[in-house]
Amino acid sequence: MKRSLRAILAHGNPGPARRRGKALPAYRAGRVSGDDAPPIPRLVPSSDAALLAVLAAEPSESATAAVLALRAALAASPPPGLVDLRPAYTSLLVVFDPRTTTHEEIERIVMPLLPPPGLALAPAERTVEIPVCYEGECAPDLADVARGAGLAPEEAAALHAGASYRVAFLGFSPGFAYLLGLPPGLATPRLPAPRLRVPAGSVGIAGGQTGLYPRATPGGWRLVGRTPVPLFDPGREGASLLLPGDAVRFVPVSRHDFDLFSKGPR
Repeated sequence: MKRSLRAILAHGNPGPARRRGKALPAYRAGRVSGDDAPPIPRLVPSSDAALLAVLAAEPSESATAAVLALRAALAASPPPGLVDLRPAYTSLLVVFDPRTTTHEEIERIVMPLLPPPGLALAPAERTVEIPVCYEGECAPDLADVARGAGLAPEEAAALHAGASYRVAFLGFSPGFAYLLGLPPGLATPRLPAPRLRVPAGSVGIAGGQTGLYPRATPGGWRLVGRTPVPLFDPGREGASLLLPGDAVRFVPVSRHDFDLFSKGPR
């Protein structure tokens, strides 16, 4: 048992590049044991006020299940000094007040809450339907994405809208949702150079992920659609429309309906 606990507590020493080069293929093949593989899970001090719990080697539904399970466990019984819990694809950042507690104390509390490997993603507590226009200037990169997938633009739009998505986490800007579930055939690299301004509500693809821009910002994701629904409003209760763990369903709408909704009460 003591050996196992020491293995979990890896404090940010990645080891020589040669060891990392041997270990990465093992992670991707699901072989995370052995002397050359950094242990998973592991707890890594991230700053003087944060501890990073690394729960998986790469994004997956199981990784998100582990991240959300640990987040829920800590939220249900917050340790003294807890400030925030910030999920990502494979890790959870535990932010604390160093005037109140220490890394060692947070580690002691987090350790028994680490989820078992291979955890399944729990059914979503809610499903959010989001109308998306996949036409014209709402989808300036849809043709390129479709060409890469060997599909007509209409087929690519139908494939994107027909998939089942889950929100893994929020990041980049307030309310920006990173979604799991993009059909592999639609995976497309980012643009060679980012746009200076991506319209609010844009639905983008970057590699094997899809996400939504809640506000106008620069961005390099391929834009395949746009929603007229406000995704983030700091003036309403529950500022972000989407939350980690939510199921998301995209509902295709015409440009006419998009314009009608956009002109309506917001």
